[in-house]
Amino acid sequence: MRRFSSKAWLLPVALVSGCAFDAGEGFAVLEPSVEAAYTPLSDRNAGDGYQALASDFQLRMDTGTVSLGSIDLLASSGGGGGTTFDPSSPPPGYTLCHNGHCHSDSGALVDYEDIEAELGGGGGSSTTTVANLPVDAELDLLSPATRDLTCEPACELGKTALSRGRWSVTGLRMTGSVRDGRVPARFAGALPFRLAATASGAEATPVAVLTGDLDVPSDRENAPRVALGLKLELTPALFDAVDWSAATPGSDGVVDLDAPVNAAVRAALLEKVAALSPTAEVNRGSR
Repeated sequence: MRRFSSKAWLLPVALVSGCAFDAGEGFAVLEPSVEAAYTPLSDRNAGDGYQALASDFQLRMDTGTVSLGSIDLLASSGGGGGTTFDPSSPPPGYTLCHNGHCHSDSGALVDYEDIEAELGGGGGSSTTTVANLPVDAELDLLSPATRDLTCEPACELGKTALSRGRWSVTGLRMTGSVRDGRVPARFAGALPFRLAATASGAEATPVAVLTGDLDVPSDRENAPRVALGLKLELTPALFDAVDWSAATPGSDGVVDLDAPVNAAVRAALLEKVAALSPTAEVNRGSR
C-alpha cells in the first residue's frame, strides 16, 4: 500500500499570466482539484496489513475506489427569522433527512437551510450553487492522485463567499478481508468481502451526498487566485459500526455486501459513508 505524507495535501498556488483583474471583473478565480484516499492509522495497526476496528474485528483493504459525479460549490445568503425544523421529523413533502439534506417527494436532494427558508416564508437563509465541478471519474483510494477540475459555468467568481461543498458519490467499490481479534473468535480465519455500490442512470439516486465546510470569500479584500484542494479521506473508522459476524458468505466463500442477505451489513457501512465530511486546503495568491 502506498504511503503518502500529509504534506501532499498542500497545493502550490499557480500563477496564471496574462489575466488581470480590473474593476467590474471577477473577484476571484478558482483553481480546483480533488483527491480521495483510504488512510490506515498507525494506532490501529494489527499486523499483516490489517487495521483494528472498534468492534475488535480487524480489516484489510485490498482494493478501493470511489466514483464522483460532481461537486457543487455553495454560498449561503440571508439569515434570521427562519423557522427551524427537526430532521428526525421532516415537514410534508420531505423524507429521509441526513447529512445536511432531505429527500423531497420530487426526488431532489434539498439542503436543510433551503427547507428552513421555505418554512419561514423566505425569511431564512438560502443556498446558491455558485459553481459546479464535474468529476465523472473513479478515483483509486489506495493510490491517491490529485485530479485537476474545471468549473461550470466558469471558475471566475463574482462577489460571494463559498461556504460549503456538496459531493455526489456515484459509486464505491471495495475488496478486502476481515478477521476477528477476540478470543474466542466469532468466526474462524479471514473472511473476504466485496462491495460494488453504484448509482446507474441519469436520474439515479447517488450512493451518498456528502457536505464539507468551505471558507472562501471572493471579494477585493482577499487575494484573487484560489488554489482549492478538495479532499475526501476514508479511514478504518468507516467500518467500526459494521457487525461482520452477521455477514453471510456466498457459495464462493466471499461476503458480497450487495447480496440481499447482507442488506443490514451494507446499510450500516453506507450510513457511515454518508456521514463522511470532505475537507479543503485553500491557498491564495496575487494576480
